[in-house]
Amino acid sequence: MKTWHKAAIGVGAAVVLGVIVVVSVNQANKGVVTVQTAKVAAQEDLVSLVTASGEVKPTTYTNVTAQGFGRITEILVKEGDHVKKGDKLLLQENVQASADVQAQGAAVNSAESGVEAAEASYRQAQSDLISQQANLEKNKLDFDRGQGLYKDGLIPKQDFDQRKSAYDAQVATVESAKARVQSLKATLEQMRSQVNQGRAVLVHTQDILHKTTYTSPINGIVSYLPERVGDYVVPGIQNSNGSFLMTLSDMSVVTAEVKVDETDIVNVKMGQEADVTIDAVPGKIFKGKVTEIGSQAVLRSSGLTTTQTTTSTQEAKDFKVVVTLANPPENLRPGLSATAKIKTAEKKNVVAIPIQALAVRTRKDLEEAAKTAKNQSGSGVTLAAPPPPAPGDPKKDEVQGVFVVNAKKAIFRPVETGIAGVTDIEITKGLQPGDEIVVGSYKALRTLKPESPVKVDNSAPKKQDDQQS
Repeated sequence: MKTWHKAAIGVGAAVVLGVIVVVSVNQANKGVVTVQTAKVAAQEDLVSLVTASGEVKPTTYTNVTAQGFGRITEILVKEGDHVKKGDKLLLQENVQASADVQAQGAAVNSAESGVEAAEASYRQAQSDLISQQANLEKNKLDFDRGQGLYKDGLIPKQDFDQRKSAYDAQVATVESAKARVQSLKATLEQMRSQVNQGRAVLVHTQDILHKTTYTSPINGIVSYLPERVGDYVVPGIQNSNGSFLMTLSDMSVVTAEVKVDETDIVNVKMGQEADVTIDAVPGKIFKGKVTEIGSQAVLRSSGLTTTQTTTSTQEAKDFKVVVTLANPPENLRPGLSATAKIKTAEKKNVVAIPIQALAVRTRKDLEEAAKTAKNQSGSGVTLAAPPPPAPGDPKKDEVQGVFVVNAKKAIFRPVETGIAGVTDIEITKGLQPGDEIVVGSYKALRTLKPESPVKVDNSAPKKQDDQQS
């Protein structure tokens, strides 16, 4: 046999052997899933957070609106000014209001003078009544004596008749004096009522005049001032709002009003601590506490509560949560964007795993995997313990668990979870510290079947592999 024949046979044999090796390796690795694993962490601290965004708002603020008709003649403050309660803010034209006050004041003075005159007449009538009553008493005594004398025949009838006439006339005079007293008393009461009425009208006109000068009802800052000198303003009428002049905000107690997703609101409680960051103050974290939790859901698109809408909707909803800042800086302004991280739970020394390691499989898949493992083992021992039975459709009944690497296989193990942190979640039952669990890749965890053979590769993934996965 020639040399080249021998070389060709050798090369052919090497090729066949290589093909056999490649085929054997591929058959051996068929169905093997490459995964990344991690050891279950021993005891560690875990904090559960709810993150929500919103804006800075003062606890106390007031919107100043027009109190009367007229033009603005002077604005005494500008946006950002600090004001105290009682400080003047704005002046409105008051010519008519001042004239009304002066006219009504003069009317009240005139009515008071009339009361004084009526009181003098009333006192004079009372004095006259007393005098007439004294005369009546004198005439009555004369009449009584005349009756006795006339019976005894000591005086003539003419004298007796004169005494009787004088007495009757005095009785009439006294009755007239009483009537005059009553009349003057009524006149005096009427004049006093007119004075009180005039004073009430004067208070009304003074109030109208006073309302042309706007003063601050609170301590705070001028946070919004849309009006200008010369603008004509009108007060609110029935359901129509009056002209809006400015907003005053008390920034001594500042809150962050945030919107919490409906899936997280059940975990938020009064008094929970929160870390608040404000976009306008980068690099600083402000401590706060939850002081108010809204009871009505707010539609994310319109901002209306669910009770304000007549149609049902499946769109996302939020709940208002107010976080009061402990030590707000002095340069805060209402409306600044803020983000609050509310600490809803905290546990120390817990068993935790990365959140992405959690997987969900149907009960049917787990039962089939357990049967397959039993048949492959050739014994009566089940390699993967099936979850406890539960009523319902096994195709839809889902079980939460993690894949534990054991003998180069991914064993699905049901677990019970506790609080969730930013990246980790507490495991209350099902795992022990030191267990090797599958944590990636996302594609592998999504498609990995129980009892599947796996290959552990914890090297740094290539960029191309990441993009493909």
